[in-house]
Amino acid sequence: MLTTECMSETRHQVTRQLKQYAGRKMARRLTRAMPWLGGVVALLTVGAAIRRKGLLGGTVDTALDMIPFVGGAKTLVEVGRGRDFIRDRARVAG
Repeated sequence: MLTTECMSETRHQVTRQLKQYAGRKMARRLTRAMPWLGGVVALLTVGAAIRRKGLLGGTVDTALDMIPFVGGAKTLVEVGRGRDFIRDRARVAG
């Protein structure tokens, strides 16, 4: 016959295992969705990129940012360099 203490410990172990399983499941879903989230952000900012870089430059910049893993690598390199690969348009004084 199991004592109450033993049953309580078994219940805690099952609860801990269920929490670990749920955490792993959630982490897996997030890692699958992560590359596509960058593409969504790039689409939302395409207008600003076109205004800053011009039609061709903004479109190419956004297209590179939308490609999973390529956009992340591009951003890391740009942060390391301290400037964008595709320059902004020259501003007209006025």
